[in-house]
Amino acid sequence: VQLQASGGGLVPPGGSLRLSCEASGSIYQIDAMAWYRRAPGKERELVARASSSGRTQYSDSVKGRFTIARDNAKNTVDLRLNSLKPEDTAVYYCYGQVQGSGEYYPREYWGQGTLVTVSS
Repeated sequence: VQLQASGGGLVPPGGSLRLSCEASGSIYQIDAMAWYRRAPGKERELVARASSSGRTQYSDSVKGRFTIARDNAKNTVDLRLNSLKPEDTAVYYCYGQVQGSGEYYPREYWGQGTLVTVSS
């Protein structure tokens, strides 16, 4: 099982980006999927999370600006980032609780990280 993230880049303050993450491999089912980020000099933090049933949660710092969306049929999770601020600059990581084919329980997987830089 692998998680492949894409979509980072340089964007001015107030701009938008979309991050995408696809889980691939021999997958039986995926429980939660999420996006985390690590800003320079800070700890990794949860940005947004989506359960397999569609329930979502967001950190207070991004609520109302970011939107997480899953496509269970495609094993993907997207993060739409709007009204970006310089403090959103970070490496963003996708995360998934994935139960592989033949496995009895889900494991945690991380994507490789994609850099989002918000600067004029």
